[in-house]
Amino acid sequence: MNWFGPLFALISLSAGAASSQDFDVDPAGAVSASGDIHLPQVEFLRTWPVLGSWTILDGEEAGGFHTVYTQPGVIEAYLETGSFPDGAVIVKELRSAATGSYTTGTAAHASELEGWFVMVKDTQGRFTGNPAWGDGWGWGQFQAGDTLTSIAPDYQESCLGCHVPAQDSDWIYTQAYPVLSETR
Repeated sequence: MNWFGPLFALISLSAGAASSQDFDVDPAGAVSASGDIHLPQVEFLRTWPVLGSWTILDGEEAGGFHTVYTQPGVIEAYLETGSFPDGAVIVKELRSAATGSYTTGTAAHASELEGWFVMVKDTQGRFTGNPAWGDGWGWGQFQAGDTLTSIAPDYQESCLGCHVPAQDSDWIYTQAYPVLSETR
């Protein structure tokens, strides 16, 4: 059982445009009733919209690729309100990089899976006292072999430091995601 269904009691998305009132939250079971964060089931991730991708540089070379997903309806709700809806799940997939020579030149691409970061929007402060929750989000990090046990048990120690530059945009680097811009 996850905490979204009974706490949110929201209506599922219809085939039409989404709004913040009809947002379908956590269909993939990312949060347990006690507030433990899990990686959403991979079959859900493969159907979720991509917010954007990051290339992590190691000097002049690509050191890794991060592809960021969110469930259907989040982008539309964000464009409507300018904020992430309660229950929005954001997953960053971490992959190593491989480089090769192609007809277009030398290119880097994503290769081996390394892990994931998961954030779950919580505007209600549901899990006070749980060190994985705070500043409006639930935070988790997972290694490739274990989708249930977060290796970041305290978001303030493990996660927040990387997100400080994005504090003014709700801890998310929204400027890196063109789909969140109305001028896309």
